[in-house]
Amino acid sequence: MMWLISYDVADNKRRYRVARELEGYGRRVQYSVFECDLDERRWDRLTKRLFRLINEQEDSIRFYPLDKTAVDGRVLMGNGTLYT
Repeated sequence: MMWLISYDVADNKRRYRVARELEGYGRRVQYSVFECDLDERRWDRLTKRLFRLINEQEDSIRFYPLDKTAVDGRVLMGNGTLYT
């Protein structure tokens, strides 16, 4: 399943670690937004790793599932690439 993942991490060190972790699972489409195609095993691994990296009192990570209709219906305005 394709996921749109965005994060807001207060601390620079934690933010860097979250971004590095996400880079191993998908493509950065904006500064703090990634598109990741994850099967159940990779989803479990990623969410566990991210949970260990953040401070729940200060940071947030949002996960939006994108079904095939949503992925196929994406629209890009301006510079960038739509990945499948």
